[in-house]
Amino acid sequence: MKILSLCPSNTELVEYLGFTDMLAGVDDYSDWPEQISKLPRLGPDLSINMDKVEELKPDLVLASLSVPGMEKNVAELEKREIPHIVLNPQSLADIEQDLISVAEKIGRPERGVMAAQKFRAKIVELKSISNGMEKKPVLYWEWWPKPVFTPGKVNWLTEISEIAGGLNVYKDVELASVQTDWGDVLNRQPDYICLAWVGVRREKVNPEIVLKRPGWGEMEAVKQNRILILEEELYCRPSPRLIEGAINLAKKIHPQAFSIL
Repeated sequence: MKILSLCPSNTELVEYLGFTDMLAGVDDYSDWPEQISKLPRLGPDLSINMDKVEELKPDLVLASLSVPGMEKNVAELEKREIPHIVLNPQSLADIEQDLISVAEKIGRPERGVMAAQKFRAKIVELKSISNGMEKKPVLYWEWWPKPVFTPGKVNWLTEISEIAGGLNVYKDVELASVQTDWGDVLNRQPDYICLAWVGVRREKVNPEIVLKRPGWGEMEAVKQNRILILEEELYCRPSPRLIEGAINLAKKIHPQAFSIL
């Protein structure tokens, strides 16, 4: 079967299912697993080259609505009558269901059930530790610095925070993504600052940037050097790799409790 993926999270989901050998092309931003490096590139996820997609004659295209603007990819797939499925996960439960749905579409439903069970088991394992914690640090997640964007309540990072033994400082805002400002973050006084800028590699993020923000030098999280520079690919993409990110985070904020993982 010939599969095309139009965004990184879909490519990673295919790998989690064990179907990477079926991939015949991916978007420009897909960077994991390593074996996809030689596959044909279909353009950036917001500007997919649909002529190239059509030329490859796929049996199935994995489209997405995870980023505003991707709707035009779906519309073009429908117009050209190219077989596709559209994924738009907003939660860990959605990702679990996507594993099942994609495997069914590929014709290997048993693989989807196994992958979903594996995914769910990791979540349960993390919860079994975090649920017993009396004190959970408050985390400020930063997706973008200026203007400031941070995940709200309706977002997988609120879930990731909780299963890792923490709390998202913006869990009170009923949005998936919140635009705020440095002053509001300062007023909330989070225990940790988690910088995971979308599309920016970890090594390109300088933690000292927060010292230039008015009043942030007096924030306890800054004084105690509780600034985490995190891999955006493990936190900003709605893929099964979020569990890897959750485990990494848990070990940083609760090293002893999660040392067994």
